[in-house]
Amino acid sequence: MTDKTVLNDTHRALGARMVDFGGWDMPINYGSQIEEHHVVRRDAGMFDVSHMTVVDLHGARTREFLRHLLANSVDKLKVQGKALYSCMLNEQGGVIDDLIVYFLGEEFFRLVVNAATREKDLAWITQQAKAFDVEVKERPDYAMIAVQGPNARAKVIGLLAEVDHERMKKLGKFAAAAAQGPHGMPLFVARTGYTGEDGFEIIVPQEHAVALWQALAAAGVAPAGLGARDTLRLEAGMNLYGQDMDDTVSPWEANLGWTIALDEGRDFIGRNALEAQKAAGVKRVMVGLVLDDKGVLRHGQPVLTANGAGEILSGSFAPTLNKAVAFARIPVGEPGDVRVDIRGREVPVRIVKYPFVRDGQPCEGI
Repeated sequence: MTDKTVLNDTHRALGARMVDFGGWDMPINYGSQIEEHHVVRRDAGMFDVSHMTVVDLHGARTREFLRHLLANSVDKLKVQGKALYSCMLNEQGGVIDDLIVYFLGEEFFRLVVNAATREKDLAWITQQAKAFDVEVKERPDYAMIAVQGPNARAKVIGLLAEVDHERMKKLGKFAAAAAQGPHGMPLFVARTGYTGEDGFEIIVPQEHAVALWQALAAAGVAPAGLGARDTLRLEAGMNLYGQDMDDTVSPWEANLGWTIALDEGRDFIGRNALEAQKAAGVKRVMVGLVLDDKGVLRHGQPVLTANGAGEILSGSFAPTLNKAVAFARIPVGEPGDVRVDIRGREVPVRIVKYPFVRDGQPCEGI
């Protein structure tokens, strides 16, 4: 049985093409994935991300617990509402999941973790929390809508209670706050996202989700499916769990070294393995690839370098660039002329620094 979000009937009424995504029946597009991609880059689009797992943590030692659980340091979270991106690692330094943690009080933090990893994440978090006497509470009573694009914030703020307008205009990036939506519905509004555009991710009680979706549509926010979400996040240089990293890959090997905080005196799970890997020298690196010729880069294609073979992780046609781009994991060292094996044909590609797109425009050198 596939799970359904509270917006499932709404998607079907809009004629969405539905697919199984991590056990959830989700919209891949509402007609044109390319148009949905462009509307997010140029105006505002919305995604049903209610399949994401919201987990609330309560207890006097919650901060201490998160210092142990996460590779990034929650000590960076000093102001209520601030958020932090981090990986959660196993003892071998492999990524169990990547997540966002929100600081809502010294005894109350909120995690948003991936849908496909829900069961293993909940089991791991619950197991680790016991020693800290922290209550782990999944929140299936919430839905989640991401509104993304250059006009996304203005369109959302226009729907909030007037008393919230100025405060929400000032909400910083990677921060969240409570606000009142249409008809007084309670919202948790975070200035985060997975597209490389500005916008909000809104957590809303399930019973208000359809009304919020309809209000956003009436305000000119276009529905967008998971197909556009994938090409947007790839252009923006954002990893997808399960494709670009998993529990056999360390953050060093997933170009997520910036999320590791090796702060003194903090013994987080996987730290010893990460330090040993760094000292020995990381053997594989993750790079961006651009294909200037015609063709499509796809997950699993071999990447040929002077130091041996690697492989494509995420790869797709990038609508903003009108060419194919990819992430690849390759052996460390000077790679020489890099080629991708596309059905037996060796096609030359360029290694580039990603993100490929920022603020709706191609980055330099792409």
